[in-house]
Amino acid sequence: MRKYVVTFIVAVLIVGGAIFAWDRNRTPAAEGEVVQKTPALAQQNSSQGQQKGSSDINGASSAKNNSSSTASPGAKTASGAPTNSSKTSGKTDFVNTYDVEHVVANPESMQVLVNKTYRLPAGYIPPDLVYPNVPFTFSEKIEKRKMCREAAVALEKLFAGAKKDGVSLAGVSGYRSESRQTTLYNNYVKRDGVKADTYSARPGHSEHQTGLTIDVSGNTGKCAAESCFAGTKEAKWLDKHAHEYGFIIRYPEGKDSITGYKYEPWHLRFVGTKIAAEVKSRSITLEQYFGNAVPVSK
Repeated sequence: MRKYVVTFIVAVLIVGGAIFAWDRNRTPAAEGEVVQKTPALAQQNSSQGQQKGSSDINGASSAKNNSSSTASPGAKTASGAPTNSSKTSGKTDFVNTYDVEHVVANPESMQVLVNKTYRLPAGYIPPDLVYPNVPFTFSEKIEKRKMCREAAVALEKLFAGAKKDGVSLAGVSGYRSESRQTTLYNNYVKRDGVKADTYSARPGHSEHQTGLTIDVSGNTGKCAAESCFAGTKEAKWLDKHAHEYGFIIRYPEGKDSITGYKYEPWHLRFVGTKIAAEVKSRSITLEQYFGNAVPVSK
C-alpha cells in the first residue's frame, strides 16, 4: 500500500511541475493578449528610454559594433514587464518574422520599432496627427495626408531643403489606420498570395500606423511607390540628405533579409536626427541599430 501512495505523490509532483513550467513560458502582452516568450527578449538590461518630444533621441546610445542585442523599445520583456531600453548585452536569437508577435508598450515613442515581430496595440491611433504643410500627389484632405506633429514639422523642413537644392517632392501616403491597412493587405494577398508579405505589412504591423512614416515621390507623382523611383534625382537626394532632417530610408537596398521587405527608396521613417545620422553613417537598418538582427530566412 505504501508503495502505491509514494508512486501517486511522485506523479502529482511531476504533473504540477510541468504545469508550472508551462505557465512560466507565457507572458502577458498589452490589451490582455498573450504572446510566446522568445530567446530574443531574455535577460534584458533595462535603461531609461525617452518618449516623444525631441527630434534628437538620446534613449539609444551609439553602438560600437553589431554584436550587441536588443528588444524593441516600447516592447514587453521576457518577464512581461515593459521596457524603454534601447540596448542590451549578449547575443540575441531575434528573428524578424510573424511567427511570434510582441505588442509594443509605448507606441507613441519616436523610438518605437514596428516590424513583423513587433506590432502596435489593436486599433492604435496616434494622439497628435496633423496635416503637414507640404504638397501631395492628390488634392483631397484625407487621412493619409496626416503625420504626428513632430514628424510633420520635420517633413516640412525636409521638403524645403530639397526645394532649395532644386528637387521638388510630394507626399504619397502618410498615416494609415489599421482598418485601411487591413483592406490594402487583403487586396494584395488576393492578387499576389504570400508574396504580398515582401512589400506589404499585415494589419497592426505597419509603420504607417505610427504616424511617423510617409511615402514620397517627385512632384509629378511619376513612379510613386514603384521600383522605378530608385535612381531618380528625388530618390538620390533623399538617400543623401533625409537623415539631416531626422528621417531614414526604412527599407534600404540589400537589407530585405533583415527588414522583411524589399527595397523602398520612397519610404521615410522619422526617428530624430541622432538615430538617423548613425543609421546613415553605418549603412544599417533600424533593426540593426537597436541590436543584432539575424536574417528573416534563417
